[in-house]
Amino acid sequence: MITKMKYFSMAVAIATLSACSPKATDNGIDLTSIDTQVSPADDFYGYACGGWMKNNPLRPEHARFGSFDKLIEENQEQIRVLFDELSKSDAATGTNERKIADLYNMGLDSVTLNNQGAAPLRPYLDEIAAVNTNAEKSAMIAKLHLRNASPFFAIYVSGDEKNSSMNIIGTYQGGMSMGDRDYYLNNDEATVAIRNAYRNYINNLFTLSGYSQEQADAAVETVLNIETKLAEAAFSRVELRNPEANYNKMSYKQLKDTYKNIDWDAYFSALGVQAQDVVVGQVKAMAAVDALMASLSLDEFRTYLAFNMINCAADCLSDDFTNAQFDFYGRALSGKEEQEPRWKHALAVPNSLMSEAVGEMYVKKHFSPESKERMVTLVANLADALGQHIDALEWMSDETKARAHEKLSTFHVKIGYPDQWRDYSALEINPEDSYLDNALRAVEFENRNNIAEAYKPVDKDKWLISPQTVNAYYNPTTNEICFPAGILQPPFFNPNADDAVNYGAIGVVIGHEMTHGFDDQGRQYDKDGNLNSWWTAEDEARFNERADKLVAQFDKIVVLDGEEGPVYANGRFTLGENIADQGGLRVAHTAFINSLNGNTPDPISGFTAEQRFYLGYAALWAGNIREAEILRRTTTDPHSLGRWRVNATLRNIDDFYKAFNVTEEDDMYLAPEERVIIW
Repeated sequence: MITKMKYFSMAVAIATLSACSPKATDNGIDLTSIDTQVSPADDFYGYACGGWMKNNPLRPEHARFGSFDKLIEENQEQIRVLFDELSKSDAATGTNERKIADLYNMGLDSVTLNNQGAAPLRPYLDEIAAVNTNAEKSAMIAKLHLRNASPFFAIYVSGDEKNSSMNIIGTYQGGMSMGDRDYYLNNDEATVAIRNAYRNYINNLFTLSGYSQEQADAAVETVLNIETKLAEAAFSRVELRNPEANYNKMSYKQLKDTYKNIDWDAYFSALGVQAQDVVVGQVKAMAAVDALMASLSLDEFRTYLAFNMINCAADCLSDDFTNAQFDFYGRALSGKEEQEPRWKHALAVPNSLMSEAVGEMYVKKHFSPESKERMVTLVANLADALGQHIDALEWMSDETKARAHEKLSTFHVKIGYPDQWRDYSALEINPEDSYLDNALRAVEFENRNNIAEAYKPVDKDKWLISPQTVNAYYNPTTNEICFPAGILQPPFFNPNADDAVNYGAIGVVIGHEMTHGFDDQGRQYDKDGNLNSWWTAEDEARFNERADKLVAQFDKIVVLDGEEGPVYANGRFTLGENIADQGGLRVAHTAFINSLNGNTPDPISGFTAEQRFYLGYAALWAGNIREAEILRRTTTDPHSLGRWRVNATLRNIDDFYKAFNVTEEDDMYLAPEERVIIW
């Protein structure tokens, strides 16, 4: 990937609980989602989401399916209708509409793709096979980076974390196509099974690409040997969360002198940029790359790059390739039983590679000015509430509080869609060429556009995700929070819901992203987005003491009780998201109470406003998940699993206890001295 986005991507009860029985969908609460056979004081997630889980069983194509995923699917359907309309239109050649339609239709054309087989891939493999000199090898790595493969390492352009107004080039550990170093290093039964499946996958890709069985067998050993060496030098996911340890700025001369076995002149020339200073994310990982560049034979090097090229191209080739890719990444890693329908794969290509062109069309159909205005008000209310929480912190000094207020006051807020849209006129999409050729041209167009921003002032109005994306983010180097149009739909934002539900849903999301500016990573960046400590030493120690306590809470959670013993959550890895969940809940609750101006809303369907707030939150994380996906996400996802984003977080929040009459006899109860409040 050329782009690096450092964002940290989410009163006393009046009614008796026996009155809270499902009746209908009402004011934003889907009463059929509630399981009244479960006590909210024992398992709030099971109570609030149990009905939803029964009504939405996993389909074979899913590794996980939750309310979040359901919205993504509904969003895909909206885009599908849009693309189908474009396909039937008479849009002129060269227009965004025609380019999107052509890319989409090529992805749908399975007959042509299956007839072509591996033929579209052959010129790219021949190019790799022709590499001989060190300069050619280094240039070829760059070409694959431009194609979104990441052999050996990854490259990105982003704001310099210690000079945030200027973009800089950085490197990031990579080259491990299983996605995480632990898949190469751990030896438990589940991980060994994944490695064996990966061996089969590598073998299948080479065989499908026209290599002999002997060559494919040898390729398996070569690829695994190289990737294991890279894994041994890689930071763990917890280590990657330390911004200072991952910021190692070098002059271009230092880079060349330190890692001499890479021809950096040839590499950056192929990228089309004149390198200056470079941030090496993980020096040990780059040292391993440098050593491999010296020790690998030419055949080993070519084989490794060939695998990266095939793996990168597989989803734009015939069914044989996409089936092989699904068997590993879908079935072995995540536990899926069958692939998604072809139209979803076809839709994903133009939706990601021409994302703002799609977004411009999307918001015209699906995002109202009224929704944007309401969001502006909500964001302002949440900012006020977070300011109140900062003022009320007993453990933070006035000096640090003043700087926290400065940072909060300089948040850059993005809602719905960008003010200016990307220009795609220079992107060539030609239906006479292969689907792979067109997709790679679009990938390279996007990546060259990003690399061209290196060593230029940061464009703080640039969006890091598309308007149609169902997500939100905080980016520390620009100190911005972003809420695209795609997420501003039920269950996150419902124009017809009462305020309690919306504050519990999108209000918490807003508070979550704001709190990321003050979590274990975000707090290390100042109001200007620079990696620069603005805390007193005493306040930092008090923060860490509370954070460590939260880590310990989540470390005790058993996410899966398997045959080899219990698998625990990783509280350190998920710390930032857990802090943001808790902060988002508390700040959104305060904003909601502020909005009432001392009034007490009437119960709706037997629920008090306080109860509706927490039900609105829990509804965001309703879902079913396969065991393989639990293991994968526990290894790779910095977010806690949905059940624990609800139950483990709410156990720390006093107002939740009051809303649902939680007492010492209940499973949701946590003794007051054990509760952790950070923000």
